[in-house]
Amino acid sequence: MTAKAKTLPYRSHDEATIASFRDDPAFAAEYLNAILEDGGQPELLIALRRMAEAFGGVSKLAQTTNLNATTLYRTLSPRGNPELKSLRALLKAMGMRLAVQPVRVRGARRLQAAA
Repeated sequence: MTAKAKTLPYRSHDEATIASFRDDPAFAAEYLNAILEDGGQPELLIALRRMAEAFGGVSKLAQTTNLNATTLYRTLSPRGNPELKSLRALLKAMGMRLAVQPVRVRGARRLQAAA
């Protein structure tokens, strides 16, 4: 009798998140926006690592962005500190962009230009 490889009845949270990003880039963008709004740098780097995996891996993204793969691995490491230039290039390679939106606060008045 030959032994068949068992498939696991589950997948890890990371695997499920990466698959979701790969299948639905709009979800990936929403996820990243939520982290930018409420999270810190460690959460942002985790999300970017997962997104990099979903969009072809760091090596492929390094080629697409013309960034050094070793530098990109370091940038996305838990101790990484991405430069704006690298972040913009990485997001562009994933079909996304960085944008600024006004914060809507209930009852807040708009700042008026000094006369």
